Amino acid sequence: MDFSAQMNIQKELTCPLCLDLLTEPLSLNCGHSFCQACITANNKEPVFALGGEHQCPVCQSRYQPYNLRPNPQLANIVKKLREVNTSSHQWQGGNVCEHHGESRLIFCKEDGKAICKLCVLSLEHQGHQTFPIEEVVKECQEKLQETLKKLTDEEQEAEKLEANISEERATWKHRMHTERQKILKGFDEMRGALDREERKELQKLEEDEVNVLDNLAAAKDQVAQQRQYMSELISDLQHQIRESTLDTLQDVINVIRRSESWTWKKPKIVSTKLKSAFQAPDLSRILQEFKELTEVQSYWVDFMLNPVNALSGVVVSEDHRQVTAGNSFMFRNVYPCNFSAFDVLGCQNFSSGKYYWEVDVSRKTAWILGVYSDLNRSDLNRKRSSGFVFNPHVNYQTVYSRFRPDNGYWVVGLQNVSEYNAFEDSSTSDPKVLTLSMAVPPCRVGVFLDYEAGTVSFFNVTNHRSLIYKFSKCRFSQAAYPYFNPWNCPTPMTLCQPNS
Repeated sequence: MDFSAQMNIQKELTCPLCLDLLTEPLSLNCGHSFCQACITANNKEPVFALGGEHQCPVCQSRYQPYNLRPNPQLANIVKKLREVNTSSHQWQGGNVCEHHGESRLIFCKEDGKAICKLCVLSLEHQGHQTFPIEEVVKECQEKLQETLKKLTDEEQEAEKLEANISEERATWKHRMHTERQKILKGFDEMRGALDREERKELQKLEEDEVNVLDNLAAAKDQVAQQRQYMSELISDLQHQIRESTLDTLQDVINVIRRSESWTWKKPKIVSTKLKSAFQAPDLSRILQEFKELTEVQSYWVDFMLNPVNALSGVVVSEDHRQVTAGNSFMFRNVYPCNFSAFDVLGCQNFSSGKYYWEVDVSRKTAWILGVYSDLNRSDLNRKRSSGFVFNPHVNYQTVYSRFRPDNGYWVVGLQNVSEYNAFEDSSTSDPKVLTLSMAVPPCRVGVFLDYEAGTVSFFNVTNHRSLIYKFSKCRFSQAAYPYFNPWNCPTPMTLCQPNS
């Protein structure tokens, strides 16, 4: 039975005089019924109509007292209705309207409280929106559960975020420590003349550290405060779910409103990128070169090695960081015509941005390394011949003929133990071989590619990070690859771990 039908039946079974369910009902010929006590009391009032007639309190039709007749059928219906109301709302035990003594089974939305069926008919609640109490309680319980789940999920998310912030804070402190060590090492190499610049750089770093850590600490505090509020709200919700009654229904609604108005605000997390990497001051040529290498090392990229040819003359280590010339290609009275079987590229290619890597060439007597740009794929894609012809009078210019920018190579190399060369373009078919002077032979060579600027730079990391050579105005029409060639030297060349 829906609520409107129930209300209509109860209205029909309500005494028009006392507005309560009929007790010992008496009915008139006009069809209206009254409690026996109510209509009897009404009949004791002075009667001015002729013949001792009375008027029906509802329709004013005239009747004689003997016209009042008991209505047992109506009395039985009223009895059953009382039993239904009592059994269907046992959970309200003792929840009786203080005005009418009836169970409060209806909720008035405007007044925000439970009322009885007779209160609905009163002037106080006339025109108000009313709902069965069961529906309101069910709706409140559903909202409580929904809100509890939402806040519980947000609390878990807040816990994770708080842990991430703590971890991020530790990571920042570690990064700051690493950067500080780099700065201290650089200034130690430059001695006391750079003390003032050292203090300046450290102060800048410390300011960044304070700002970043303070921001992270503030973000953590903000999350903690919101967690505290959410915990209190969750506690209130759980309390209302366990112990809510009709008397505290308004409190339940208030908690729901607080929960619905609550918005979880995530703090703004600072960028994980340092505002500025350390740059050594520009005081002299050495300091300038030191500054350049320090800057480019911030673009250190990690990748693996990959032989170019199916018939490769190289052996690559399991970790793909070390390459060695194969035994079948070394010192057997054979000499490769162009050493293309030793070609090795980095697995990663670059079509924009800045990139840096370092190669360990310790104890090697020959090597070539740098950058290769895939101009037409014809050079590195065709299959290499595995046959070599020994020629003690081989023309080395011919051997190096492919190593030139016009062919997509920007490389430097070592030949014959101590000859360091850079290979530039020339007006002939052979490259222009430039002899490079090395005060200290490099054990480690740094390579820096600036794709947009069109430059490839080489640094002697062993000798105060001095500049070996720089290619300018490079035309990278395609993606650029790191290039390696161990040449005919049995000693391996190794791709260094970043920041090692």
